[in-house]
Amino acid sequence: MRVRGREQRRVRALFVVGDAADGGRVAGCAQWWAERGRSGGRRPEAWCVAVGLVLAVHGGSVVPLLLCGVAAPVLARVWRSRAQARTARERGDAVIALCGAVAAEVRAGRQPAEALLTAAREAGAGMGSGTGVVLAAARFGGDVPGALREAAKAPGAQGLLGLAACWSVAVERGAGLDTGLARLEGALRAERDQRDQLQAQLAGARATAVLLAGLPVVGLLMGAAFGADPLRVLLHTGAGLGCLAVGAVLEGVGLWWAWSIVRGAEG
Repeated sequence: MRVRGREQRRVRALFVVGDAADGGRVAGCAQWWAERGRSGGRRPEAWCVAVGLVLAVHGGSVVPLLLCGVAAPVLARVWRSRAQARTARERGDAVIALCGAVAAEVRAGRQPAEALLTAAREAGAGMGSGTGVVLAAARFGGDVPGALREAAKAPGAQGLLGLAACWSVAVERGAGLDTGLARLEGALRAERDQRDQLQAQLAGARATAVLLAGLPVVGLLMGAAFGADPLRVLLHTGAGLGCLAVGAVLEGVGLWWAWSIVRGAEG
């Protein structure tokens, strides 16, 4: 039985089949290039510094550049966190696809180790640094559950712990691996759907945080549209510098509070 379509692509994101000794290296390179491709040209800290430089030149003050320089590391950290969360979600989807693929191979009459290798071979790509160990264990009769538990340490791959447990029960007690994996796949899908529903419900809170972050910019644009010179007032008068300092603090506290609510709801 062949793994097709979307499920095939998800298992590709999890496993690489080839020489077991080179699996981790190949998977690591593939992951590096994938992350580079996703983040290329969209680094928010670089844009933040560029905007600060433009404002500093236009306003005749280094204050915007200093503020953007302080904000750049925070933006970089948020961006990395989002990228890591996206990678973890993709890896979780790949684990679900793998469970379904192995269960299908077992139902087709293959032995567990052969089913794991076949599911990975027909998908044709890799699972990070744990690839070589898992595939070598399956191919040469090693400790497959132990290798799966080690691979499950990667963010988003926690479902491999369930696969390891199903494997151990099937091998040691003769239970049906396909039945256990089918139940595991269903449980992982339900958990993923619940997370997706939560993310949809939190979309409003995220939109509020983004709106809060953009309000000062809107205020500056409105002031310029009315013929005022908000940058000169903010950067070259005592009252303006005081308002800028207080506003920056309040903006930071507001964003921190909004994102804390979102992170707390996510658990």
